[in-house]
Amino acid sequence: MSIPKDPDPVIPTFKWVRQTASRTIAFGFGSGLSPVAPGTAGTLWAWAAFLVGEYFLSIEDFLWIIGGGIILGCWICGHVSEELGKKDFGGIVWDEIIAFWIVLLLIMPSSIWMQTIAFGLFRFFDALKPGPIGMIDCHFKNLENNHNPSTILQIIWRGFGIMVDDLAAAFFTLLVIALIQKMIPL
Repeated sequence: MSIPKDPDPVIPTFKWVRQTASRTIAFGFGSGLSPVAPGTAGTLWAWAAFLVGEYFLSIEDFLWIIGGGIILGCWICGHVSEELGKKDFGGIVWDEIIAFWIVLLLIMPSSIWMQTIAFGLFRFFDALKPGPIGMIDCHFKNLENNHNPSTILQIIWRGFGIMVDDLAAAFFTLLVIALIQKMIPL
């Protein structure tokens, strides 16, 4: 199964994003449409949604949501990037949302200062992609073939590539937070 690519690139609008559930999720319920720093807007949306969710959801609920979000995210992010005709469009922020929820799930409860440090570290690792994060990102971007419509496995693999560098950014964020807490208990 493959999705034909449009000859003209799609410029996502709020109307376009709302047309399907996969687009709505991939674009972080609209946060990825931010004209400035959509990844940061998606991460801020994730932070706010997590804080609201804490009142209604248990840790087990978050684990199910995050686990399902990773699995579905591989298809959703890959599928929407195929629709857009772009490898890793900046407005696709589901990867940031899931990754930052992992960070928050593992550091909470914590002070607003620790949450802010986590946010800053995550954005640093996600935006600049130092070391292994950048190698992961480059590896998946270099595998792409934009000339033909993709198969379902290629779409899922592309989505995995979109998700995995953010999961690596979450890992390094948590690693630095653990080091900070070891040196300076907050």
